[in-house]
Amino acid sequence: MPPQLPHPDPGVPDTRGPLRYIWWLVRSQPLRVLRGSLVGTAWMVGLALRPYLVSRAIDDGLRAGDRAALLGWVAAIVVAGFGLAQLGIMRHRTMTFIREDASARSAAVLLRQLSRIGAVLPRKLAAGEVATVGGSDVTTISHVLTVTGPGVGAIVAYAVVAVVLWSVSPLLALCVLLGVPAVALLVGPLLRRLDRAESVYRQRQGILTTRAGDIVAGLRVLAGVGGRDLFASRYAARSQELRAEGYRVGAVGSWIEALTAAIPASFLAAVVWLAARMAVEGDITIGQLVAVYGYVAVLVVPVWFLLEASYQMIRGRVAARRVVALLRLTPDDVGASGDGPAPTGLADLHDPATGLTVPGGRLVGVAAADPAEATALADRLGRYVPSAATWGGMPLGGIALPEVRDRILVADHDSYLFAGTLREILHGGRRHEDAELRAALRVASAEDVVDALPEDLDTAIDTRARRLSGGQRQRVRLARALLAEPEVLILIDPTSAVDAHTEARIAQRLRAARAGRTTVLLATSPLLLGHVDEVAYLRDGRVVDTGSHAELLDRNPGYRALVSRDGEPVPAGGSADGEGVLR
Repeated sequence: MPPQLPHPDPGVPDTRGPLRYIWWLVRSQPLRVLRGSLVGTAWMVGLALRPYLVSRAIDDGLRAGDRAALLGWVAAIVVAGFGLAQLGIMRHRTMTFIREDASARSAAVLLRQLSRIGAVLPRKLAAGEVATVGGSDVTTISHVLTVTGPGVGAIVAYAVVAVVLWSVSPLLALCVLLGVPAVALLVGPLLRRLDRAESVYRQRQGILTTRAGDIVAGLRVLAGVGGRDLFASRYAARSQELRAEGYRVGAVGSWIEALTAAIPASFLAAVVWLAARMAVEGDITIGQLVAVYGYVAVLVVPVWFLLEASYQMIRGRVAARRVVALLRLTPDDVGASGDGPAPTGLADLHDPATGLTVPGGRLVGVAAADPAEATALADRLGRYVPSAATWGGMPLGGIALPEVRDRILVADHDSYLFAGTLREILHGGRRHEDAELRAALRVASAEDVVDALPEDLDTAIDTRARRLSGGQRQRVRLARALLAEPEVLILIDPTSAVDAHTEARIAQRLRAARAGRTTVLLATSPLLLGHVDEVAYLRDGRVVDTGSHAELLDRNPGYRALVSRDGEPVPAGGSADGEGVLR
């Protein structure tokens, strides 16, 4: 059976603000939150019951010399202890359920949002920010919901203790009623400072996480060009800055933690001193003195919970602010102006920015002097950015986006590989027979990848397929793209990590596998370009020459220098300029 999700439908979050988002998490589990509030309140108020029982045992039993009354009150104290223990277990268990539910619900809405906005995400939010939001922020927000249980109970317990103390001494009750707000006034400025420091820290943490991800992703390349030490030193410098900011957050947090313990203790000492003086003067009994001490000692617990809740609320609001920012992102229509149908049958792709026209049903190579220009071209032809590109004479932005995504595929050589069996990775969004899988693997020259795995196609592959080499991962990606069978396939450097012999086999097989369908091959490898129908040489953002690979090698020094890698390409003005239309 497929695994059951905690929240198949997590609901629609309230993204009008961080506090509204937290309140939405509370409203999403009302019965559980109500149970947590009731149990938390019963536990908090129950803590004040024992001092009362002790005072009665002293006054009615010890001082009166009534053994039966003493035994009765002692038995009541024992029963109350067991009852409080049970309430404490129920409180902790309920609040754990509430926190876990909130974490799962936040994770579900974030995952749904990430799936919805798709390819637009990297252009609007750094990868490190996404990782931090989906990791620590979700947990931080869930801890805020503790306010709904012990937090509510702390407020009620504070009121109950104040009322009970009023029956003993109005002066003591006033001390309690005025003392707790004084505590809040002392800690308030620190909480505001923590809010600012925590926001800066979280921003820098996201930036550093992004930089770490970039370094790890490009570690092999950096090592090859001798840039590993340079990037490591930059990361270390940023890490030092983050550490300094972390010290600021830690300094504020430590003061809050210290005051959370010291202020209630000082408050307890002051009230007990006042009660002791009243007992000496005969205003209250010895039992009442013990009860006052117990009440105020118990009051330390709710006061601590209230201060801790304030601390968690500040951190949770910062985290919720970032979650809401992610949830507010909207899918980019990438310049869409309508929802018209796509052209039927084979149709030409045209990019006015470069002057490139790709005839339908042809295998076209594009050799770009600047790799960034090749990537930008792929984004325009695949409609990942707004552009004036056309398909079959129709503006690409005027065609329904689902239609474009279904029929045009841009396959990057470093696209993400999710965890799963090799069979699941190759299936993608549709099911294929084993014969189809092996045929695609053969075109990608990846049969040896499967042969080397212990369980063939059913071998489990980890996230990003780290157990495979760079060349093996690249060939698996190519096979997955071929199995999608799009009408238009745009491949970006599909063989940059394989050896020359493997690259030659892929070039031969790719041409036969994609016969009769439109394929755009963005690469500078002569082994690949030698097997395409025609090549467009892209320089300074424009197609400056077109022809077969052999023709361009013969007449265009810039193209020859680019694909042979024997020097810098010469200016485009020194070569024969083509019209940019491949026929």
